[in-house]
Amino acid sequence: MRHLIFIALLVPGLAGAEIYRWTDAQGRVHFGEKPGGNGAEQVQVKPQVVERDEATRQREQRTQQYFDARRDERAAADARAAEVHAERSKECGELRNSLAQIQRGGRYFTTDAAGERQYIDEADVEAARSRLSSRIAERCG
Repeated sequence: MRHLIFIALLVPGLAGAEIYRWTDAQGRVHFGEKPGGNGAEQVQVKPQVVERDEATRQREQRTQQYFDARRDERAAADARAAEVHAERSKECGELRNSLAQIQRGGRYFTTDAAGERQYIDEADVEAARSRLSSRIAERCG
């Protein structure tokens, strides 16, 4: 594919170039962009058109489909990775906020079925702080 692009870029430059042909004193034929001797004549250079057969066109089409599929797979993988990263960032933010709230101190409670407050003792708060710290270290680096 790169060769085709290179040739496509090169052909217009060759089409506009003037090519000269001449024969030196020893009888050798030379070609150049500038006339190199007496009797130099300008030569018309026609670019060769290469026709591709059906098998070549099908092979190029399959190759292009393969590369398109790989590009789509990479894009999907990148999107999944970005989604996982966003979820992980959100989770880490919530964990850090919970830990900061516990570290600010205060009294914590839960409400039982009767609507009564059940205060959490310091040992349970310390256990929650420890769980949050280890979870942050595990999930957030």
